[in-house]
Amino acid sequence: MLVAVLGVLLAALAAIGLYLTQPALPPRGESPETPVVDAARLRAHVEEISGELSPRSFDRPDNLDRAADYIRAELQRSSARVMDQAFVFEGYSYRNVIASFGPAEGERIVVGAHYDAFGSFPGADDNASGVAALLELSRLLGGVAPRTGIDLVAFTLEEPPAFGSPGMGSTVHAASLRRAGVPVRLMICLEMLGCFSDRRGSQAFPTPILRLFYPGTGNFIAVVGRIGQGRLTRRLKTAMRRGSALPVRSINGPRFLPGVDLSDHASYWDAGFPAVMITDTAFYRNPRYHTAEDAPETLDYTRMAEVVRALFAAILDFAG
Repeated sequence: MLVAVLGVLLAALAAIGLYLTQPALPPRGESPETPVVDAARLRAHVEEISGELSPRSFDRPDNLDRAADYIRAELQRSSARVMDQAFVFEGYSYRNVIASFGPAEGERIVVGAHYDAFGSFPGADDNASGVAALLELSRLLGGVAPRTGIDLVAFTLEEPPAFGSPGMGSTVHAASLRRAGVPVRLMICLEMLGCFSDRRGSQAFPTPILRLFYPGTGNFIAVVGRIGQGRLTRRLKTAMRRGSALPVRSINGPRFLPGVDLSDHASYWDAGFPAVMITDTAFYRNPRYHTAEDAPETLDYTRMAEVVRALFAAILDFAG
């Protein structure tokens, strides 16, 4: 009897692990469409955004406006159609910056990253790293002609006190798509992409059971999806692996699991769109999260460049 019970428990644990991790076959080879990404250019963006343009908190709309100007100017270097999406929060005006590629009508792929930061902190990983990746993706996408529309969106007001409110930049954008009846094939949220470690024990988890299924070394990038998105997450992870040799892990978890819905992708879930988060796992790996030590010199730009290469391959896969 005991053996039978243990067998059932082990089978259940294995099933949980398979669903959470969505294992995928290794890619047959690196995609020939994946270009080299300049790590120095990524670093320059991060240093500008987390240096000259900081602090970028909600109560510094002047600096947020300067950051938006910088992002807009960089996006305009590509072939994109660039526009601002202005809105008001607590009496002040803010704006998302949107760069569109491919057809102007029909289904869209949305890739977004927030450019504000928490408090007076520089926010190099959180989230100048995501914005730097967004800007590099715009350069890469300027050289292709996607058959599906792609919108790169730099969001403002992801951090408190706007977080979880209608004043989040991503909530404003997702709601505008819903009102206009725009079909979204996929939304990809870029949230903290620059912290990596080869030290054993550098990766933490929201619950101990996850240690059974994921490595304790923080040398991978993660795809975070919700329950019911297993096939989508697995496809995205597989496509990213074709673009780079960087390890890619994924999880499909419930929203109550701490960290699963703590960024802009949740705004698209709430609007009824499929969405995932790409992340270095934030405070589960980066001890400098929401501190003055979240500075440009702490990031790994070589591996950040590999994340961008992986993302570019995945975006082309979904846009095909």
